[in-house]
Amino acid sequence: MTTLGQALDELVATVESRASADPSTSYTAKLIASGPARCAKKLGEEAVETALAAVSDTSTLAEESADLLYHLIVTLKACNVPPSAIADALARRRAQSGLEEKAGRGS
Repeated sequence: MTTLGQALDELVATVESRASADPSTSYTAKLIASGPARCAKKLGEEAVETALAAVSDTSTLAEESADLLYHLIVTLKACNVPPSAIADALARRRAQSGLEEKAGRGS
């Protein structure tokens, strides 16, 4: 069985390999070529669909979550943010409770 971490590592590698492909043959390349704003718009759409699945149709929640994670990785790539930056942020946050972390952000 594949872990979520393994699947995400494979997804990152796939997005990396397809980012510079011909946009006429690769959806990933087409999204990235359209720029960060378009990628972010698709990410937002997928986030809404995932949230709706969570409250209305959990039978589609895994598929919607997969779409959301794909669009997050594509958006990170379009914005030149390496996935390791997310891993580093998560590692820093593990050292404190979620309530402490939120309080530290300010208003």
